[in-house]
Amino acid sequence: MTLSTDSAKDKPSFALAIATALGVGYAPRAPGTFGSLVGVITAMLTALFFLRPSSVRDLFSQQRLMESTLMDQHFLVPGADIHNAALIVPVVCAILLVLLLSLVGVWSAGKTAVFSGIEDPQYVVIDEVAGQHITLILPLIPVAMPHFAAHMDFSDYAIYSALSLLNWKYLLAGFVLFRLFDIWKPFPIRNLEKLPGGWGVMADDWLAGVYAAIFLKVALHFSLL
Repeated sequence: MTLSTDSAKDKPSFALAIATALGVGYAPRAPGTFGSLVGVITAMLTALFFLRPSSVRDLFSQQRLMESTLMDQHFLVPGADIHNAALIVPVVCAILLVLLLSLVGVWSAGKTAVFSGIEDPQYVVIDEVAGQHITLILPLIPVAMPHFAAHMDFSDYAIYSALSLLNWKYLLAGFVLFRLFDIWKPFPIRNLEKLPGGWGVMADDWLAGVYAAIFLKVALHFSLL
């Protein structure tokens, strides 16, 4: 399709960059799968930001990553003490990350759909990125939470969560489960595609991510990963 000069001027380049995950969505085959892989990679980068390995060698040893984090005593930002952190901090950070991806996704997918004239363009993969994050992050949030403002030695839980996002078995299981539900689309996922604009593009992947997260949580509960 050849765009007119006016259409080219109105091209929402920033929205397209986000919606396609910086061009990943233009992959000639299986763009949704590549979008999910972007979600896996960005989740891993989030874990590395927390763990902050001091060398490349640390990446190949969970023990070294754990010891480095405990010795540094940082928690998310320099100066914060991992041994005396409020539970609300990491939980809110995880939720905000998913919300940011989701809301930016709604905006960018909506703009891209209007520009292309297609309700759900195949090259829009920000929905897979957000859905994959839901799959990987949701199972790591404690089901039974103590008081949010309570301070506690948070090192065990925080490091466990970060290391899970670097565990190839956990990442592979989350990736496969999300792709399964995203392709299968059990009830009521397909109904969510009828929502207007970017909401319809994103919502079905959100629910696919929730379904996958439930199965991943069960796998963690029974120590299958």
